[in-house]
Amino acid sequence: MSGYTVKQVAKLSGVSVRALHHYDEIGLLKPDSVGANGYRYYGRDELLRLQQILFHRELGFPLDEIRQVLDAPDFDRAAALKAHRARLEAETRRYRALVKTIDTTLAALQGATTMEDKAMYQGFDPKKQAAREAELVERFGEKVRPAIEHARKVVANTTQADFDARQAEFAEMETALAKALTDGVPPDSGDVQAVVRRLHAWVGGWWGVAPTQERFVGLGGFYVENPEFRARYEAKAAGLAEYLAAAMKAFAERELA
Repeated sequence: MSGYTVKQVAKLSGVSVRALHHYDEIGLLKPDSVGANGYRYYGRDELLRLQQILFHRELGFPLDEIRQVLDAPDFDRAAALKAHRARLEAETRRYRALVKTIDTTLAALQGATTMEDKAMYQGFDPKKQAAREAELVERFGEKVRPAIEHARKVVANTTQADFDARQAEFAEMETALAKALTDGVPPDSGDVQAVVRRLHAWVGGWWGVAPTQERFVGLGGFYVENPEFRARYEAKAAGLAEYLAAAMKAFAERELA
């Protein structure tokens, strides 16, 4: 049989074998053929489709939407690539602005220059943050607004070093959960629940109050349904968003009742 095997595609693209199997199962990326030995083989068309999947994931699309887009009768690969390019160019300009903001802030902190207060926020995407907050209010109601306001104040009064430390802790928890999922550890196991306990405390630090059972379960659902967060977790391990939500639900029912 000609073409790439699953392992070869994984090595070529950086997508895990587990994720490729998952894409096949949900009809997102089917192999060109399956040999008598049961091996899946992928041709150039499948490689190009995988490229589109990765582009759409980078842009925050959930897997179900990606499948619908790619399977649409009027899907135009060249037009899609041009659209991706335009969006990435816009993001590149925004990231350059953020880098400039960082450099200017560092220079001001070191006394090398002065900095207007407004300049501290150049390059940030207020629409994206506002959309996140609106989604949280829609999910939890107006009662979540105090937590949002507290989080804003925490961010405003947090040093860069402390912010980086908080983000590093979050990334560490994500990595531990992704490994547990990959290793087949149940989401309600002791080791996973220990990580989720840390996550509960971490969220409470931002919100100013420990999340209740209802809010913690709801936050897990938010991670699953929000395209940005779902794409973030899918990039780490296929099915991680659902796994995290299940682990949070188990923790909430066991310790927050």
